[in-house]
Amino acid sequence: MTLANHPPHDRWHDWTELDAQAWPKREERRYTIVPTTCFNCEAACGLTAFVDQETGEIAKFEGNPEHPASRGRNCAKGPATLNQVDDPERILHPLKRSGPRGSGRWERIDWGQALDEIGARVRDAIVDGRTNEVMYHVGRPGEDGYTERVLEAWGVDGHNSHTNICSSNARIGYQSWMGHDRPSSDYANAEVIFLISSHLETGHYFNPHAQRIMEGKAKGATVICVDTRLSNTGAKADYWLSTWPGTEAFLLLAIVKLLLEHGTWERDFVRRWVNWETYLRETRPDLPCEFDSLERALLDEYAEYTPERAEHLTGVAADTIREIAGIIGAHPTKFASHNWRSAGAGNLGGWQVARCLFFINVLTGSVATVGGTAGNGWNKMAPPHPFGGQPITSWNELSWPKEYPLSYHEMSILLPHFLNEGRGKLAAYFSRVYNPIWTNPDGFSWMEALLDESKVECHVALTPTWSETAWYADYVLPMGVGSERHDLASFETHAGRWVGFRQPVMRRYAELRDGAPIDPDRRTHEFNKGEVWEENEFWIDLSWRIDPDGSLGVRQFFESAERPGHPVGVDEYYGRLFDGIPGLADSAAAAGQTTLEYMRDRGAYPVPGDQITPYERPVDPAELEGCIRDADGVYRKPGTPGGWDGSDDTLDDLQLAKLGDGSPAVEIDGEIKEGFPTPSKKLELFSTTIRDWGWPEYATPTWIPSHVHWEDLDLDGDERILLPTFRIPTLIHTRSANSKWLNEISHRHPLWIHPSDAEQLGIDENGLVRVSTRIGHFVIAAWRTEGIRPGVVAASHHMGRWRVEEDDARSWSAGKARIANDGTRWTLTREHGMRTWDSSGSANGGDPDTRRIWWNDTGVHQNLSFAVQPDPISGMQCWHQRVRVAPAEPGDEHGDVVVDTAESRQAYRDWLAKTRPAPGPGGLRRPLWYARPLKPTPSAYRA
Repeated sequence: MTLANHPPHDRWHDWTELDAQAWPKREERRYTIVPTTCFNCEAACGLTAFVDQETGEIAKFEGNPEHPASRGRNCAKGPATLNQVDDPERILHPLKRSGPRGSGRWERIDWGQALDEIGARVRDAIVDGRTNEVMYHVGRPGEDGYTERVLEAWGVDGHNSHTNICSSNARIGYQSWMGHDRPSSDYANAEVIFLISSHLETGHYFNPHAQRIMEGKAKGATVICVDTRLSNTGAKADYWLSTWPGTEAFLLLAIVKLLLEHGTWERDFVRRWVNWETYLRETRPDLPCEFDSLERALLDEYAEYTPERAEHLTGVAADTIREIAGIIGAHPTKFASHNWRSAGAGNLGGWQVARCLFFINVLTGSVATVGGTAGNGWNKMAPPHPFGGQPITSWNELSWPKEYPLSYHEMSILLPHFLNEGRGKLAAYFSRVYNPIWTNPDGFSWMEALLDESKVECHVALTPTWSETAWYADYVLPMGVGSERHDLASFETHAGRWVGFRQPVMRRYAELRDGAPIDPDRRTHEFNKGEVWEENEFWIDLSWRIDPDGSLGVRQFFESAERPGHPVGVDEYYGRLFDGIPGLADSAAAAGQTTLEYMRDRGAYPVPGDQITPYERPVDPAELEGCIRDADGVYRKPGTPGGWDGSDDTLDDLQLAKLGDGSPAVEIDGEIKEGFPTPSKKLELFSTTIRDWGWPEYATPTWIPSHVHWEDLDLDGDERILLPTFRIPTLIHTRSANSKWLNEISHRHPLWIHPSDAEQLGIDENGLVRVSTRIGHFVIAAWRTEGIRPGVVAASHHMGRWRVEEDDARSWSAGKARIANDGTRWTLTREHGMRTWDSSGSANGGDPDTRRIWWNDTGVHQNLSFAVQPDPISGMQCWHQRVRVAPAEPGDEHGDVVVDTAESRQAYRDWLAKTRPAPGPGGLRRPLWYARPLKPTPSAYRA
């Protein structure tokens, strides 16, 4: 056997290697290797758990070489799963509040009591017709569709997400072009890689993308990074462009103009696949509606976007812009680009950043090509979940308010304000992988809402660990980390499709050790530490408590087909799901396994099929039966939104597609093609949807000045732009608090400030700074660096964790804080940072490293001081802040945060006034073709 990176798959069930910690002694350890999927970011990389056969404990995690996306490699967050499993302060048993909410008084209960009491609340809401009072609020789901199916089975429009603090702007920017709401780039084969972010080190799908970006660079690709801050990505790029925040779209349109002027654009691709006819009809009726008019019309529209004007607005030299446009124009069809958060998430109108960036993909013909950028839906496998659900006939205004008909997606950040206005209340609020008090802007408004039992009657926190939000729950239910749960994962990491299977390692180990399948009546909490469970089985058993006799029509969706009268087991559920994945049954049969056995054995599967230019696929003529071809060559299908005449009488009879308007094809040069999931079945240079829903001025790609535009600031005084969105590659939102390795690597949290700004403002190196926002201020230490543009200051995400009890809710990153309020004035004061402690009495076993903590800094909870600032179109929280920066005042201490929630409510009203509410065309709440979690029946769309 030669030296290899990983143990060979055929020896996973009994693997022997030397114990590195025993050196210089030669001691062998025998392991059973169990594959699972990492849950420490959205990439869902493969992991292998090494279970020591002598101790029966997980010894370490490594990469899974069978995983098509991560290919056996992991970032620091993957192996750190071991810290989360062994964390001495994790929650091991179900807890119920025994004192006032937020008091920190708890009693241990069993799972049966939790299920009975919570199930009764949900049942009462369903029976009483109060389904909109049941809400499931999730951050990073880490799964594909499981819990959405649960809510469908309940008949509840109760899904809420974290999307509008993350990606709403980018989503609508991409969606308005191609129907798909996020990009999937083929970096490995690209010749130009254009990143608006620190994407190489911290972006979405970090590890799989980083591998392929470096592959592309090694092959000679030019890497361009647009980032106000000098990130590691900027340092590795061939071009680092430090723009003024919010001017990125102008920069991109200057490149667009140069491509048009130089003739370095793919005319035939644009002629075939862009809705240029609609663009000309709507914007230039004075010109002949023929393709030769398009270049003139575009050059007229984008005449102001000169390199010189771009240099003034963005700060990027005009010659550099020309040079980059020349490079892009010289590499048609192989332009790979990405924007997800960064400039998109930071700015009012930030959705136009993605729209303008993808404009370059369109002009270069780099759409789902080798080396180009595809839509996520083409590189993702989402098999239908078995057992189904029932139609949802209601519309939840708490998540989908009329003011934001185009939002992508739920207006999550506004929930406390909606509750405060009396728009509704919550009978049962489930929070999962979500910490809104800490993560969201305006966290004190969340605290006020969660403390008010007339607004939130019951809060159930599904969490492995304590968090700022879990402290204000009524039930804290311990759910598994990545190696303790079942989930299906599939993400658009590269030019190809795959599925990954997250499984509870110790459950699978018991199956292999005992040589027998797990009894379907056993539960995962019997194998995990303490009584740590998983959501899959929890939802099944809770649904049986909600509808024990089947009279509500809920239980049928959770009943075993193999064992009628019993709840479905996870083996049966996933066995049926895997049977529906193309090619998997054949691969499993070749290995002498069922599909479930194959996935439990390998952890991932590469789905076969060519995903290059899928819009060019021919369409079976049978799919066109009954369709009507419109004047633009689109085949409209009666009974779908694409064939709807707009009348109220026929609305209820429509069949809604999950994505698109149900039109099956478009004619291109006399051939019937699949096209894009947009109303035109083409790439939409002109969006009739954006026009029809009240925003005609933004129907084409354009620059929208940001709410923090630098020309509007008093830069000669103390006003600056705060950039609070950048991430650290070793941290996980708020989920890394219980990983000692990650926090030892990354724990310092300074304010980045350019030396020239520091001198002007009188701020010393490491000196305390008061940063004042519209609704309050926070106090943080300064770090002078030339890695930030003058006029901009920055503080990273992740940091500033706190707890209010000395001995409870400890972690590796949370300091002790004191919270006080006087009416609407709230203060958070840090009493101390990290300290050593004795964890030897922990129920999960002590960790001697709690006595070795050498760092003190826990950072500053800056998000508390940010008002809600939702973009009026996408609903995205516009994270960048217009702030005043000054030396700390007498009495200020590091970590102080002061907020007036009365002012935050006024800020909410001011941003709400920017909206243009529904109804839209047809008297609807939202376009029927737009994607939406839990898409309800057409009648629910009536405004």
